[in-house]
Amino acid sequence: MLLGWIMLFSVLGSVGAIAGAALLLFFQEGTRKILLPCLLSYAIGTLLGAAFLGMIPNALEQNTALAISGTVLAGIVIFFVLEKIIIWRHCHEVECEAHGSAGPLILIGDAFHNFVDGFVIAAAFLTSVPLGIAASLAVIAHEIPQEVGDFAILLENGYSKTRALALNTLSSLATLPGAVIAYFFLGATREAVPFILALSAASFIYIAVADLVPGLHRQTGLKSAIRQIVLVLAGIGTIAIFRLAH
Repeated sequence: MLLGWIMLFSVLGSVGAIAGAALLLFFQEGTRKILLPCLLSYAIGTLLGAAFLGMIPNALEQNTALAISGTVLAGIVIFFVLEKIIIWRHCHEVECEAHGSAGPLILIGDAFHNFVDGFVIAAAFLTSVPLGIAASLAVIAHEIPQEVGDFAILLENGYSKTRALALNTLSSLATLPGAVIAYFFLGATREAVPFILALSAASFIYIAVADLVPGLHRQTGLKSAIRQIVLVLAGIGTIAIFRLAH
């Protein structure tokens, strides 16, 4: 039964994000420019809510505060270093060589990212079903704007809309094998679950603060700021509701 929940929400987390991103592509550019910051704001709230209200508290229930907080800190540093390596490797020159072959890099990176999301979803469900649903919602929320960006890069690199959609869907389906592998691995090694939750929380915090928040700061108007704050709080509130159900 639990494996069924994990597989269902892994598919929803990947295909749902692709469907949402594909739907946004049908909107005019002006509409997308309004909707994307809203999605980013809501995604920030769900990511931070899932990390601080769900994953970290549940990890603390299963291990010591020092071990969990140390794992979260180590995770944030690791994600920072990994991002630095990727940027240095592919974009260390003004004329970045990666720009001309961004399509394959995007697809490979997205597949790996979705595989890791599968681990996140499985670890959350192994802790509790409400936490699993909350984590899946956070994955979907932050994947939709990311997939929109991926689509744009693929189209700029000469891919047709049909091919870009098919390849993005294929890379997104990596969430499912990641979740199934995590289910059997973590099921046999339950001691690893709190540390996977802590690393998952670190990834959510890093994505929210390092990748998504800077994009919102490009809009400086009072109306935009209020809308962003309300949507961030709405994202946190959504996760809080699932937390109360636990």
